[in-house]
Amino acid sequence: MIDFSLPDTLVDLKERTDAFIRDKIIPFENDPRQGEHGPSDELRIELNNLAKQAGLFVPHVGTKYGGLGLDHRGKAIVFEAAGYSPLGPTALHIFAPDEGNMHMLEVVANDAHKERWLRPLAAGEIRSSFLMTEPDNGAGSDPTMLATTAVKDGDDYVINGRKWLITGARGAGLGIIMARTGDKVEHGRGATMFLTDMDRAGIEIVRDLDTLDRGFTGGHSEILLNDVRIPASDILGEIDEGYRYAQVRLGPARLTHCMRWLGAMNRAHDTAVAYAARREGFGRLIGHHEGVGFQLADNEMDIHMARLVIWQAAWALDNGSDGRQETAMAKVLCSEAAGRVVDRSLQVLGGLGITSDTVVSRIYRDVRPFRIYDGPSEVHRWSIAERLMRQQRKKNG
Repeated sequence: MIDFSLPDTLVDLKERTDAFIRDKIIPFENDPRQGEHGPSDELRIELNNLAKQAGLFVPHVGTKYGGLGLDHRGKAIVFEAAGYSPLGPTALHIFAPDEGNMHMLEVVANDAHKERWLRPLAAGEIRSSFLMTEPDNGAGSDPTMLATTAVKDGDDYVINGRKWLITGARGAGLGIIMARTGDKVEHGRGATMFLTDMDRAGIEIVRDLDTLDRGFTGGHSEILLNDVRIPASDILGEIDEGYRYAQVRLGPARLTHCMRWLGAMNRAHDTAVAYAARREGFGRLIGHHEGVGFQLADNEMDIHMARLVIWQAAWALDNGSDGRQETAMAKVLCSEAAGRVVDRSLQVLGGLGITSDTVVSRIYRDVRPFRIYDGPSEVHRWSIAERLMRQQRKKNG
């Protein structure tokens, strides 16, 4: 039985986060320091400072590195509250890729690497990027296609390859590069993670990609790795174990995406409900027309179910599960629910919905890619089905 009751400390933290987002962050949503490739670092730092003053900065990180040390249930509460504004996750420094990178570093990195990179990252002094995804014929949904290579040369590894859709690379201080160190990648081995300053020789940002979403500081970039020389001492964890560490990062990161987007669902839905309760048409408030009212009801049910799915996955992770099954299902269910909720909300708003007079059009742009990144819905469905087949084979002997 999952206990959905909240301790007083989390109730207080939720209320404080709600108030902080409403009073301090939402007023920045039309700040001109936002563009095609996300909020500027100047705006990010200003928002970070507000979160620090409110005692809400990096709540997911351990207290040793300045955070609140929340478990997954605590994250679910705070991240949902932060996601109510597109700028909320940036303010609290809980947005991708930094949030997932901080979690992985805290779990995997040695003490020296934590001091060199995790501490300044958790303080918001630098940003980070995770260099795994590659263009066509490289690693994407199929990690065994990893094409970037790292070849041992004395005390160093020399890395060559091309990465793309790398979030936050422009202006990042830390890069985590996934490269093939074995002859091939199979059975979860053969790839290694390397830690590097992003201004290292041979790392070239070829171009910044124009994408549908605009929420991430630094945007998304294509990167050329040309004879990048990294000391073996800067391997994250152990050689050839990169994909094992990727699971440490990607599973919980999929769930925290769901938490943040649940907040965005709430914002879009609340905006639509408020409009339906004041806009009249055909002799009464439009919310009383079934064509509108039923969409709002469906939103309410999608939001309720998404929250239950997130809580179930958070409970599983906090109670020792590796969470792969739970987070895969949560990723599909929540990403698709978010798409429906935001789409219905925009429809209820009518012509107003396609303008920038409400935040819903912005959320609509940002939420659509959620069904693709961190594994598209189709890949997660395939993974879930494969697990079912394995379970059945075991039953059959």
